[in-house]
Amino acid sequence: MNVKNFSEVPVMWQPDPGNGKIMQKFKNIIKEKYHVKIDNYWEFHQWSINHIQELWAELWDYSGIIYSKKFNKVVDLNIPLEDSPSWFEGAAANLAENLLKYRDDKIAFVLAGEDKETEHLTRAQLYEESKLYAAAFRKFGLKKGDVVVCQMSNRKEAIIAMIAVVSIGAIWTGALPLLGAKAVLNRFKQVEPKIYLTIDSIPHERKRIDMLPKIKEITEGLPTLTKVIIVPSKEDSHSKNISDIKNSCFLDEFLQLGTEKDGSVPPMKFEQVDFTHPVFIIYTSGTTGLPKAIVHGTGFILAIFRDFSMHLDGGEDSVWFSSSPVGWVSWNCYACLLFFGARIVLFEGSAFFLSPTHFWDLIDEHKMTHLFIPTSVLDEYQKRGYIPTKNHSLDSLKVFLVGGTVAKPQIYDFVYEKVKKNVLFASSFGSTETIGSGFIADVTLPVHKGEIPAFSLGVSVETVDDNGKPVFGEMGEIVITKPIPNLALGLWKDKDNSLYREKYFSKYPGKFATNDYGIINPFTKGLIICCRSDETLKQRGCRFGSSEIYNVVDTFPEVRDSLCVSQYNEKMDERAVLFLKIREGYSFSDELVSKIREAIARELTIRHVPDVILEIKDIPYNINGKKLEIIVKKIINNRPYNAENINNTESLKYYQNIPQLQGF
Repeated sequence: MNVKNFSEVPVMWQPDPGNGKIMQKFKNIIKEKYHVKIDNYWEFHQWSINHIQELWAELWDYSGIIYSKKFNKVVDLNIPLEDSPSWFEGAAANLAENLLKYRDDKIAFVLAGEDKETEHLTRAQLYEESKLYAAAFRKFGLKKGDVVVCQMSNRKEAIIAMIAVVSIGAIWTGALPLLGAKAVLNRFKQVEPKIYLTIDSIPHERKRIDMLPKIKEITEGLPTLTKVIIVPSKEDSHSKNISDIKNSCFLDEFLQLGTEKDGSVPPMKFEQVDFTHPVFIIYTSGTTGLPKAIVHGTGFILAIFRDFSMHLDGGEDSVWFSSSPVGWVSWNCYACLLFFGARIVLFEGSAFFLSPTHFWDLIDEHKMTHLFIPTSVLDEYQKRGYIPTKNHSLDSLKVFLVGGTVAKPQIYDFVYEKVKKNVLFASSFGSTETIGSGFIADVTLPVHKGEIPAFSLGVSVETVDDNGKPVFGEMGEIVITKPIPNLALGLWKDKDNSLYREKYFSKYPGKFATNDYGIINPFTKGLIICCRSDETLKQRGCRFGSSEIYNVVDTFPEVRDSLCVSQYNEKMDERAVLFLKIREGYSFSDELVSKIREAIARELTIRHVPDVILEIKDIPYNINGKKLEIIVKKIINNRPYNAENINNTESLKYYQNIPQLQGF
């Protein structure tokens, strides 16, 4: 992609002049108070990264955060980023108190799922249930600094329990319900939990998955546990025998601890903590070793407000769709939309493939305004032709985001041609290390094909070469260069932060490495995500991302899916290997390979053309829907790998001992 191409990126959507009232109000405050001239978003962004302390002091007030003590200092910018400068020194607050700031009869949650009737939970009901949970946890003996682990589908009980846990000053963490026992223990053993909250069964693609055998194995591997609380998924769940699960009981029995003899529930107390106190622990995927336990404090809540309320114009009238179970960082984000009063549709189970129109039906039924779904789902919708019908209006839908994996330019065409024309559709980018986003759309900026339109206010971003020097219009590693309050506090039990510094700052001192590669368009200033840093390819002196290959290959009707990785020989010479999964009704042939080679050479360069192109029966994905290039790369290079997070482990056998890859 050359500079000329960057200047000609098509505009897919233009904002209305009246968009962004929440952001506009904040911008007016800044302009008047600091006497600055701001004519457009990028001028505002430049001011924000030049005035970090002023920005976050104003966001503190504007967001309406509840606190018992205000900060003495926003952040010390003289402290290197790798030393984790503290945010809002002297301040004391509680995340749960902020999530329960609205206590009226407006709806907080719409509770839906693939095998249950839709229910509603008001803000007042949410507060009362949270109060009961908190009272029970306190009576049991949960205290500040204790760890509660959760493994559950996307249900209200998980969010209510999280609110109760952090109200006490205890620490919340979770693992995906579909993970196996070994993978869960690899996460939970690190944090030595006191309580394990889980569920007896979960819905998944029209089936019920029994969790109890796995719960027993996990419980036996966690000697620090003093209680296992099991949420009954169905009315008949209580008939199940859980006596062989040590220290276990069903949720309703546990909640009886929270009720006094006269039937009353003690008032809810909110333990005031500073902003370095751990609130959440979130795990990396564990693809390259044991999952890393990332620790977050309360400061991320301001970034949630900035990204989801200000940038995406989400107010109290917004309705957000959530299908993320506990264990995805997106679950933590969605649970915290309560902070600005959003209504959240909690969908339990698999919302996307129950029928060709089920998901579009949900949007209209619940009048959703904001969506965030995995990119892989939309890729599959395009391949299957799952599009809205003439019976779908989608009138309520304003913002449609995808993430988790790279969004190909063709997906933008698919949405605007087949789904809805007048919607802000874009890719977004976040991570376990930065709850929230930081790389996001903004309702006042146009959407350019294949690009993330903006960097959030206060997020100073560069793409850098191997020497750490900024590059524009070419691929570089994405780094954050100034403090943000939603950046991780560090890694669990990494007392001197040495592991944290090694993982995220060793390559570029003073700059937080996201371990992703991207390109900043010098014309639009948008960001194009290319690939993970360990998934880059370098062939014949040309470095490129796997997504560049996919953008070309996936346009072929014969190709159902594709995967491109590097293979090395003994001299560490590198070549690209492209695997193709062929669509049913088509066949792999020399003619198809030739056409693909010609297309890659034409659309990219001759140096991008993979040396080897092979047919493969399946391609591995993890539970998050991410294509696992790194696993295949390790297999074909005879390196050890960790397969615990793979959704379709049987696919790995196809990459073992491939004759065409031997002897390189």
